[in-house]
Amino acid sequence: MDTEIKRDSYLRQLVNRMDNGLIKIVTGIRRCGKSYLLRTLFKRYLLERGIPEDHIIEMAFDLYDNKEFRDPEVFYPWAKEQLKDADKYYFLLDEVQLLEEFVSVLNGLADKKNCDVFVTGSNAKFLSRDIATEFGGRGDEVRMYPLSFSEFMSVYNGHYYDGWNEYIIYGGIPIVVLAETDEQKTALLDNLFKETYLRDIVIRNKVRNVGEMEKLLDVLSSAIGSLTNPNKLQKTFKSVNQSKITATTITKYIDYLEDSFLIEEAKRYDIKGRSYIGTPVKYYFMDMGLRNARLNFRQIEVTHSMENVIYNELRKRGFKVDIGNLTIAQKGKSGKIEKKQLEVDFICNKGSKRYYIQSAYTLENEEKMVQEIRPFTQINDSFKKMVITSNTPKPFYNDDGILIMNVFDFLLKPDSLEL
Repeated sequence: MDTEIKRDSYLRQLVNRMDNGLIKIVTGIRRCGKSYLLRTLFKRYLLERGIPEDHIIEMAFDLYDNKEFRDPEVFYPWAKEQLKDADKYYFLLDEVQLLEEFVSVLNGLADKKNCDVFVTGSNAKFLSRDIATEFGGRGDEVRMYPLSFSEFMSVYNGHYYDGWNEYIIYGGIPIVVLAETDEQKTALLDNLFKETYLRDIVIRNKVRNVGEMEKLLDVLSSAIGSLTNPNKLQKTFKSVNQSKITATTITKYIDYLEDSFLIEEAKRYDIKGRSYIGTPVKYYFMDMGLRNARLNFRQIEVTHSMENVIYNELRKRGFKVDIGNLTIAQKGKSGKIEKKQLEVDFICNKGSKRYYIQSAYTLENEEKMVQEIRPFTQINDSFKKMVITSNTPKPFYNDDGILIMNVFDFLLKPDSLEL
C-alpha cells in the first residue's frame, strides 16, 4: 500500500475557508487524520502557494515537548512574538482542547488582521456542539471522519469487492488501513479502543464504573441500525446483567461516547407530521473497525454494516441525516382499520436538497422490492427517493421514478446522488 492517503475533500474545505476571518476548527474522532491534514497536507499546500515557512506557525499541544505551551500565559506571548511583520501568518494548532482558555486565546489571535487560525480538536464537548456559542460566531467547523470507502480504495491494491470486505471489517482509521496484515489491524484496533478512546473518555469524564460503560458499548455495538433508548437499554442491563444502572447514567455515558465521536445519534422524524419524534433513536459507529473490535469481530452482519457505512458516507458529504417515520392506516386481517408504522432508513437534508434513502443489502425478488419502496409511495413530495443495494448491476429508475443504485456506485462516485 502507498503510505500517503489523500484527503482532498477536507483539504479543499480548508483552502476554501482561508482568510475568511474565522477560526477554522477541524473536529473528529482521534486518529482519523486531523493532524496529518493540517500539518502535512495543508502545510504543503501553503508552501506550494509560496507562503514563507516562517509565516506558518505550528504547535502540537499533545506533544510532551510542548506541554508548557498549554498555559495561555506562555503560549499567547510566544504566538505574538512570531509576528515579525504585517504579512499574513498561518497558525496551525493541533489538539487545541489541551490549551487552557483556548477560546479567548484563539479569538485574540483571530482578531489580528494578519493572522489566519486553523486548529484541530478531538473533543466534541468543547469543539463541536458549542462552537457557535463558545467562539461568539467566530468558529468555522470542518468535521472530519475516518476514511470513506473511496478514500480507502485510493490506497487499496485490489478489486473493490475485496476492498469492501476488508473495509466493513477493519474500517477506515488511517493507521489501521496502512497496516500490512490482519493480525496487525486487529491488534491496532484493540489497542486504540482500550488505550486511546476508552482511556480518554474515562479520564476526561472521571468515569468510576468503567465496566458498566464498557457493557453499554457492547450493547450499542450489537444494536447498530436498531431503534433504542435509555429506558430500553436499562431493561436490557437489568435482565441480562442484573445491573442497577439507571437510565440517567446510561444517557450520561452515551453523551460521553458522542462527545468522543465514537458514535452518532440519528433522530426519528415524522414525515407527514413534519416534526421530530423523541425516542427511540438509532446510534451509528463512526468507524466499523472500532465497532467490530469492540465485539471481538464476532458480529459482522453485512446488512447492518452496509447501513452504517451509508450513514457515515452521507454525513461525510455534509448531510444532516434523520430516520423517517410514517404512520399509515390500512385494513387488518379482521377487516378493521389499523395503524401501521413504516420506516425510511435515511432522510438526508443539505440546504434546499433532500433525499429519501433505503438501505437494502439484497433485492432478491419483486416482493422485497415492493417492501422497500412502500414507504416512498406514501410520501407526497417531489424529492428524490432511492434504494441502495449490493446486487444491482447499474443504476436505474423503476416505474415509480425511484432510483435503484448499487452501493459501490453510491460510495465511489462523489456525485452519485445526482444521477
